[in-house]
Amino acid sequence: MNLREFVRLFAHIQLLPVLENGEETTLVGGQAVMEGVMMRTPHSYCVAVRKPDGEIVAEEKPLPRLSDNYPIFKLPVLRGLGTLGHAMWLGMKALKFSAECALGVKAQPESSKKESSSAMVVHILFSLTFMIALYKFLPLYLATLAGRHFEAISSRFAINMVDGTLRIAIFLGFMFLLSRMKDMRRVFEYHGAEHKVVFNFESGQPVTVANAQRFVTWHPRCGTSFLVVVLIVAMICYAFLPIDNFWLKFAARVALLPLIVGVSYEAIRYAAKQQRGLMAVLTRPGLWLQRVTTKPPSDQQTEVAIRALERAMELERLQGGELVIA
Repeated sequence: MNLREFVRLFAHIQLLPVLENGEETTLVGGQAVMEGVMMRTPHSYCVAVRKPDGEIVAEEKPLPRLSDNYPIFKLPVLRGLGTLGHAMWLGMKALKFSAECALGVKAQPESSKKESSSAMVVHILFSLTFMIALYKFLPLYLATLAGRHFEAISSRFAINMVDGTLRIAIFLGFMFLLSRMKDMRRVFEYHGAEHKVVFNFESGQPVTVANAQRFVTWHPRCGTSFLVVVLIVAMICYAFLPIDNFWLKFAARVALLPLIVGVSYEAIRYAAKQQRGLMAVLTRPGLWLQRVTTKPPSDQQTEVAIRALERAMELERLQGGELVIA
């Protein structure tokens, strides 16, 4: 794998939580992948990718609900952790398939597949370390350093608020930089195609390229909106931690992340149902940010998203799934 392919795959892994759309209780959700789209229904999923020669290839498989196999993930807060973890696992599978197709990788012998899986694990560990360093260590370090030099922000509360503000600024800056990359812009276009097709399906109109193109690219169930809520909730929670030691603060931020993810999931579920009031305001910045993480797709990209949806729905029908608008 050359440097460009490494950077491209690394950027995709970083974007997995941003590109994921939908939740377990809805009928249709999806995710943009490399030169394609993954669509999922309650018990099935399909990844459709356009190869360099223009051919659309797809892979569809049954997808049992995590909460059906593990009822504990039906509980509030825990269901958010389960949903995100399951989505990330599925996203990695879809990304691996799309990378092999988009980069023109031929079928590999078993030994090469094991090496490829090992390389993917290395990518995931590297990406996880990078995310912790970028969103946990760096903003806390800069906020602590600023607190030592400026009296006005030297209190525990002020340092924690500066830390949260810097974390949000770093996230927004990172998303903007990724959007300037040519390869990532195409991912954001497929992200827009996925949202348009989901909107088209939810409208009850026939799912066609022409119909899908009439819808907007930002969707309330997008992972972008979810991550923005996570950042806001984290900022509020960390601000009141009764800890002054830098390394204990850092450890607490990492340890509390699962709880914050679970609480944020519940908040965005509630906001989606209410569509008004304070909770709706909390999710609105995520819709604004989708102007960066989604771009208007071409008809060809929208066609790929429709292919993924059709194949996933067909497999759902074969399994006897209930096909109604959620």
